[in-house]
Amino acid sequence: MEALNNINLASLLDSFVSLFSAFVLGSAIGLERQVRQRTAGLRTNALVAVGAAVFVDLANRLHGAEGAVHVVAYVVSGIGFLGAGAIMKEGANVTGLNTAATLWGSGAVGACCGADMIGEALMATLFVLASNTLLRPVVNRINRQPVKEEFGEASYTVYTVCQRAHQSKVRERLVALLEQANYPVRDLEQHAFGHDETEIEAKLYATSIDADELDKVITVLGSLPAVTQCFWSAVTED
Repeated sequence: MEALNNINLASLLDSFVSLFSAFVLGSAIGLERQVRQRTAGLRTNALVAVGAAVFVDLANRLHGAEGAVHVVAYVVSGIGFLGAGAIMKEGANVTGLNTAATLWGSGAVGACCGADMIGEALMATLFVLASNTLLRPVVNRINRQPVKEEFGEASYTVYTVCQRAHQSKVRERLVALLEQANYPVRDLEQHAFGHDETEIEAKLYATSIDADELDKVITVLGSLPAVTQCFWSAVTED
């Protein structure tokens, strides 16, 4: 009989408004994802929003605002695990990050609805949709532009091949030139190269460089009589 005693038409109407709002707003977010044929589409985003609204509304009715606050924290972490399942890594490529972030946004919308903050839920929905639509052409335009060397982040290494008998002097000259150019050496290694030569590998602390400046260092090093080869390379960091 406890179930019958808990029936309250005013509370039921309030819960209906919360869940209906979560359903409509979650579906609006999911519709945009479905049109773009993303993994988490219409149904997934609607379910996430409604589910979050149910939990928060339930906690709100049982324990008031304090209980709702505790449940919101668990909803956030729970949706985080759900979003992690949408993220996939294939080699150096990572996909699904935007889908996971959208699910997180749908959960926030649902939590607002469950807490009877329909206006805030509507604003959150608009911002999630704006992020997935209005910012898309901006991202596409940026991605089509080549990355300038000075703006890129990578690990840089200078390679110098010299006569083994002069490796100490060449190594000192290499470090000095790099420091003068404000590119201090993070790590220095030497390897045998052929019968009478040594390869000196200098890894830099810098994550971005001026290519012209480093080319000048290479030119000076290459002019030394004991140096047979000199070049630098960059490996983009994840």
